[in-house]
Amino acid sequence: MADLADCLLVIDLQNGVCKSEQPVARLNQLIKGVNARIDAYQAESRPIIFVQHNDETLIAGQSTWQIMPELNVPKTAIFVQKTHADSFWQTNLQTLLSQMQIKSLEICGAQTEYCVDTTIKVAHHLGYQLQMVAGLSTTTDNAYMTAEQTIAFYENVWQNRFLELLK
Repeated sequence: MADLADCLLVIDLQNGVCKSEQPVARLNQLIKGVNARIDAYQAESRPIIFVQHNDETLIAGQSTWQIMPELNVPKTAIFVQKTHADSFWQTNLQTLLSQMQIKSLEICGAQTEYCVDTTIKVAHHLGYQLQMVAGLSTTTDNAYMTAEQTIAFYENVWQNRFLELLK
């Protein structure tokens, strides 16, 4: 099992993000991998934060907004609500991390090129040490690349520039 950061940040693994008309790539593999990381963090009593996007299609309380039921959500999980690709923008995330004296974060979630990428770059700018298990972000195909190509492209950009990519 890969080393743990101070905190696990699970971004936008919501029904409406991952199970829409165009489902995300490798969903079953992602769920299995994220659950393994959640279990590891929970076993060490380290904080797990779920970030949930809110917009006109992801409305708080509705099924599209809810965290996917396949994920192991501990009773001690912390939830942060956001309205932008940046999990820090106009949220209480940085305040929570500061209160818990968090210096390192492990990131996973959706979508690779939007909320995951933006949060990684902002967290890096804010001075957090970052890591991600390879393959634990996901997205959909777009007009330019398949989801697999997008994930590989971003993991290459992030590796050794913004985070440590764990195998």
